Amino acid sequence: MLYIGSHVSYKKDEQFLGSVKEALSYGSNAFMFYTGAPQNTLRDNINDSLTYQGLELMKKNGIRLENVIVHAPYIVNLCNNKDMEKYQFACNFLRKEIDRCESLGIKYMVLHPGSAVGLDRDYAINNVIKSLNNILVKEDNIVILIETMAGKGTEIGINIDEVATIVKGIEYQDKIGVCLDTCHLNDSGIDITKFDDYLDEFDKKIGLEFIHCIHVNDSKNAISSHKDRHENIGFGTIGFDALINVIYNPRLDNITKILETPYVDSNYPPFKFEIESIRNKKFNNNMYGDILDYYK
Repeated sequence: MLYIGSHVSYKKDEQFLGSVKEALSYGSNAFMFYTGAPQNTLRDNINDSLTYQGLELMKKNGIRLENVIVHAPYIVNLCNNKDMEKYQFACNFLRKEIDRCESLGIKYMVLHPGSAVGLDRDYAINNVIKSLNNILVKEDNIVILIETMAGKGTEIGINIDEVATIVKGIEYQDKIGVCLDTCHLNDSGIDITKFDDYLDEFDKKIGLEFIHCIHVNDSKNAISSHKDRHENIGFGTIGFDALINVIYNPRLDNITKILETPYVDSNYPPFKFEIESIRNKKFNNNMYGDILDYYK
């Protein structure tokens, strides 16, 4: 079964209900959202009534709660503890985000592991492990998904070995997993046209059962560029056919796929049209024109 959706907004007026409505407008049966702005820690109290209405709308339209993903804010950096006050703030804030997911009934949260920023990489990776082991408790229903990163700056999680070290170091193995990002994989040096070779290595070192989400993005960059710049599906260096092979890979069937591709002209979401192309398995080289016609 294909579960495909995109990043959607979560705004103060309608909160989770608004997220569900936006996802449905794109023809999605999955979606991902931040519970507030990804660049800061400002958060509104969760309105249980809006959450209930959103859940009812999902049921009515056949969206399963297990195909809804929360993304932790970018500013959470569990790698670096040089400034203990900032580090502790990040840990406490992530704990609050987990509690918000629990109140919403969301099982999966994607997390960027962070950046070493002057620290030894092994030390930084160990910081992530210690942080998560301190944050997660046995009673949690959450699964933290470590996202594969492009290697920009001093990012951690740029290859299977680093991700494997984090996953294996977590005490509660039922509360840890992985989110693959195709743009990040490409930019970190993985040839997406040989994706099954990557899955073979992943299965050997971590286990495919730990993959619970895939961010499907094309890339503006050449392989191994370490830049992390997403592109619309089929318009980047990875290409439509290679991404379709990832999306429909039988080893990843039933795993939630999420688009994080850029808006057209910075204003118009492409997701409705990209999802149509993905479902049809046919590249629309006039997608930009179709989007502008649709929204203008």
